[in-house]
Amino acid sequence: MHDTITDKRPLSAGDYQAFQSFLQEACGIVLGTGKEYLVSSRLGGLMRHYGIASVGDLLSQLEHGRNPNLKTGIIDAMTTNETFWFRDMAHFNLLQSRIIPELARSGQRIRIWSAACSSGQEPYNISMIVEEFQARNPGQLRGAVEIVATDISNRMLTEAKRGVYCGISASRGMAEEQRRRYFNLKGDCFEVRPEIKRRVSFRSANLTKGYELLGRFDVIFCRNVLIYFSRAQKQDILNRMARILNPRGYLLLGSTESLSAHTDQFEMVSEGGGIIYRLR
Repeated sequence: MHDTITDKRPLSAGDYQAFQSFLQEACGIVLGTGKEYLVSSRLGGLMRHYGIASVGDLLSQLEHGRNPNLKTGIIDAMTTNETFWFRDMAHFNLLQSRIIPELARSGQRIRIWSAACSSGQEPYNISMIVEEFQARNPGQLRGAVEIVATDISNRMLTEAKRGVYCGISASRGMAEEQRRRYFNLKGDCFEVRPEIKRRVSFRSANLTKGYELLGRFDVIFCRNVLIYFSRAQKQDILNRMARILNPRGYLLLGSTESLSAHTDQFEMVSEGGGIIYRLR
């Protein structure tokens, strides 16, 4: 057993199971066994803020609806994940060398979805790639490029919309030349330039719920997030993503994730050291 941070009372098996059920229902995340310490460490600050002594008391307050902000706070705490600039660079190389040139030939608007965008690095990276493509290939992109970035955490969305990064979050994965080109200095921090921001819109979305209102897309980035869902949920998410992809649209997953066990609606494309999936 592991202790809660607030009062060192043990997190009981019953409370842990109840919290597992709550989290899966609320946002689809499946907590396996032995994650008691993760729960305690992630929720510690929130519980101290509200003066809640234990996870059991937290669940009781949720059940009785005593604080409407608790559910949002818990989801924010449990879904915040570390990310960095140009993660899985092979995907961004393929976006520039294959996907954008192919889509540009239509002359139509290009829509890209960054699902589970966290603090915003991925959608801003996509916009940087578009900016670089335009600079290298003037006139080829005749239609606008729209990037829709979503996350379930309101705190992450607020941070991402600001586009201001400090310390290691401004440097990890980012070359100095790229930082000079795509950021403005803001005090001791760096702010994403307006021409990069303008392509990106941020919205709240839960991948286990309906998101058809987001519209249709040519490309979906859903990287390093499916690992948190059950097999049935993965299959459901991927099938619904297939329904909102335009014909022959692309899906990009994390480098350790695979479609093979979940859907047959995509064909794998391996090129330039990266793997992407194309709707059949």
